[in-house]
Amino acid sequence: MRFHWCLALFPIVSASAFQLPFKAPFFNSSGQQSRPLARPRVAIIGAGAGGTSAAFWISKAQERFGIDVEVDLYEREPYVGGRSTVVYPYDNTSLPAVELGASIFVKANKNLWRAVDEFNLTRRDFRDETGLGVWDGEKLLFTTTGGWWGWWDSAKVLFRYGFQSPRRTQAFVDSMISKYLTLYSVDTPKWDNLTHLASSLDWTHLVSQTTSEYLKAEGVSDKFIAELVEASTRVNYGQNVDEIHALEGACSMAPTGASAVVGGNFQLFEQFLKRSRANVYLNTSVKSATVASGQWVLDTDRGTETYSAVILAAPWHSTNIQLPAELSSQIPPQPYIHLHVTLFTTTLPSVPAQSFNLPASTKVPPMLLTTFEGARNGGKEPEFNSMSYHGLISEGEWVVKIFSKEPIPQKWLLKMFDGKIGWVHRKEWDAYPVLPPTDSFPNLKLAPGFYYVNSFEPFISTMETETLSSRNVVDMLLKDIFDSGICGLAAPSNDTAKDDYVFGWDC
Repeated sequence: MRFHWCLALFPIVSASAFQLPFKAPFFNSSGQQSRPLARPRVAIIGAGAGGTSAAFWISKAQERFGIDVEVDLYEREPYVGGRSTVVYPYDNTSLPAVELGASIFVKANKNLWRAVDEFNLTRRDFRDETGLGVWDGEKLLFTTTGGWWGWWDSAKVLFRYGFQSPRRTQAFVDSMISKYLTLYSVDTPKWDNLTHLASSLDWTHLVSQTTSEYLKAEGVSDKFIAELVEASTRVNYGQNVDEIHALEGACSMAPTGASAVVGGNFQLFEQFLKRSRANVYLNTSVKSATVASGQWVLDTDRGTETYSAVILAAPWHSTNIQLPAELSSQIPPQPYIHLHVTLFTTTLPSVPAQSFNLPASTKVPPMLLTTFEGARNGGKEPEFNSMSYHGLISEGEWVVKIFSKEPIPQKWLLKMFDGKIGWVHRKEWDAYPVLPPTDSFPNLKLAPGFYYVNSFEPFISTMETETLSSRNVVDMLLKDIFDSGICGLAAPSNDTAKDDYVFGWDC
């Protein structure tokens, strides 16, 4: 399963047909022409993690300091959540929802963790989902009865890989998390460029080399890197250890305490909007953005609208929004991993060993990750990145999720699961950015009054880091327009010493 984050092609429905699970007096669908600016107006483009949290951060400043600003949020799809959405087996909403895109977050993701509590949602943890294996396309290289969340201490890990490689990898991950957590402190760095942020966190060397290069230099064995580390980067980001930069590799290895929202993570983003004061326009594309007389003019499906500032919270290359050349030239081309997701139900409690040409006595784990190492050495490439059981949907019927580079044929499914296949749902996503080593990133502020939240994605791509990027962007916007910020310009309160202090939520 994909641990962090995915854009969907959903059927377009009318705005009036879409029902949010809360009262939405701010929801508008009628066309409207531009009008003079009686007060500052801000447009947010995109209703995923970045856009919805941007609206929420602005509302925090409105609550605290009475900032008078109107916010319009545009989303071309008929739903809120971006790359976080669910489906229901057999289209039966009485059955458990299954994440189709962004699947989990962890306690170190303090914005989402705090939002669950503030919004009275319920977390589901994954401690009961045990059993992990690594498959190379021809052989089952490693299995453990412990879950993905606790394999560090497994005796089988130590027996196969020795003590030093797991210890050094854990130290690498712990160091990354320790520095990452400073982004929630009262002294959080505020950045106008990701290159500067990488330098301030001492991460320049992590984004400038591959995960395998970095770990080898740290004395981690080739076997450990090629098997367990690569299993992690392939399931999380669809990329191999010799392709993905080391910072994102570290993020791949940090799922301890993984949780999700019961009923779907998309609820977090619906709640961000419910608690904002934004006007929300679903099924509404933005076609272009131009500047005139110091104001930003958006050509939208609703007509022409004029704004003091614009926050672009979607990957620009996927939006088809026309921007002035002086802006678009600042956003380097960003390819995405095209991922195939296959969800299905089966009455088999595990994949039959014979399906993998294994001895009949072999117990195939419920979570099967993969490595490319066999293919590097001339062997067969695995047909999938990951295959994982996601629990019972009813007595005697399980739901399974497969992530793969290519479509999984129905014939292959039936053969692997002895014909015992029920409901099947297929989805293609441009799921996450291709993340090679780099020394440059898009600017956050492309022009006065135009901000780009997704500049963060080539750095770290998760639901959580989009909320961090949007917080930084909103802080910058408030400074530019109001000479203020999310927490104003006053000295920090005494609450900053609290263990659960989170900048933005607290001041």
